[in-house]
Amino acid sequence: MSVLVLHRNPLAAFPYRQWLNGDAPGLDGHAPYPGDLVVLAARDKIESAGERLPDDTDHDFTHLELFDTLDDDRVPARALALAEKYRITHVVAHHEADVALAARLRERLGLDGAWSADIMPFRDKALMKRLARGAGVEVAPHTVPGTAEQARAFAARHGFPVVLKDRAGYNSIGLSIIADQDELEQRLARAYRDGARDDLLVEAFVPGRMCHVDGLVVDGRTVAAWPSQYQYDLASFGTDPGPRVDLTLDVDDPLTPRLLLLIERTLAALKPEGSRLRTHAFHAEVFHTPDDRLVLCEIAARSGGAKIREVFEVLFGIQLAVQVTRAEAGLPLPALEGAVDERGRLRPRCMSGQVLTMKRPGLVRSLPAAPDEEWVKGFWLFAEEGQVIAPASGSADFLTAAVGSAPTRLACERALRALGARIVTQTQIVPLPGNGYGTPVRPAAPDGRTEAS
Repeated sequence: MSVLVLHRNPLAAFPYRQWLNGDAPGLDGHAPYPGDLVVLAARDKIESAGERLPDDTDHDFTHLELFDTLDDDRVPARALALAEKYRITHVVAHHEADVALAARLRERLGLDGAWSADIMPFRDKALMKRLARGAGVEVAPHTVPGTAEQARAFAARHGFPVVLKDRAGYNSIGLSIIADQDELEQRLARAYRDGARDDLLVEAFVPGRMCHVDGLVVDGRTVAAWPSQYQYDLASFGTDPGPRVDLTLDVDDPLTPRLLLLIERTLAALKPEGSRLRTHAFHAEVFHTPDDRLVLCEIAARSGGAKIREVFEVLFGIQLAVQVTRAEAGLPLPALEGAVDERGRLRPRCMSGQVLTMKRPGLVRSLPAAPDEEWVKGFWLFAEEGQVIAPASGSADFLTAAVGSAPTRLACERALRALGARIVTQTQIVPLPGNGYGTPVRPAAPDGRTEAS
């Protein structure tokens, strides 16, 4: 038994060997993992979080190999070579950009777990929407515009604003909300300057608040899931200087059962009988419109970004990344304990949420102190005073992050908004001329962990 990990995150928050050993919250004991652990990691993600690059003396992997980025064209061949050398039996990938490669490797090697056809409905937004709509789940009008003229025709039919995004995108990177014809023409000139393409999606803008549902499926059955609601627009990461609050929904919120049911129907539509995708986390985003409709935006077969994994742990006492790592490594999961509902799912122990601020360019003059209130379950800084930082490159490029808990959503919201206001007040970033961004530094966290989602 041996595991290959494709890792596109900082390393400190992912102690894979401990997780495989069973040494993590919610696991039953410590049984040393007997096999090899081979990790291919992204240097850019480690450095952007301020972590020191590991050498051979400060990691517990059988083999660690760093690439400048996991988008390097050499990664697939190197992963296959290492898989053959170490006789890899399981492949693990937590990042949206790596699940397809992990699936191809499993398929090529004949390994357990999801193969390409199982992952594709969660990676190809056009296929995803077609399958969901076929199951009666509402999605926004959309098309795959092969040419600029097809995109213009769609906008003429549906009006502005329209949304243009990568068909297999993530973290809002490359997403544009286009307000008018002039802006559309500018975007199309860039997008189609090399001719026709089939990797973009254009869809009608859906008004309303974005909700998300996060959960864990074990052997084909959802064992824990809960909805939350963003109190901000994901696509505004480059212009939003204020606190971005995300809150779980109360048990008695009318939206809660509707969202959970919608996602069950979606999962069933995207995983037909015979799917090899049996145990996995999921992160789904759903619009709640002003006229009370639920419209699926998209769903991923992996845990959510930001601090969603930590929020989930506050809710249920289990960490999604730990569970998925062990499942994809072929290891048993501990018995899920705690109060369950009539469908056998875990009930949340409290409400939770997160408050985030985004990086913006300039010299960091001051940053907030770590809060010491008991209700704050985690706090992270992703910069240091005196550092020159670049603007946020995506919706997961944070300056600060905090996770809290409270008995109700309202109490949690009040506390998080007050904390967010304090964080903004205590943060000072001075714009600088030019584009001189500094060397990343180590983020600080009260519990010693660092992470960028």
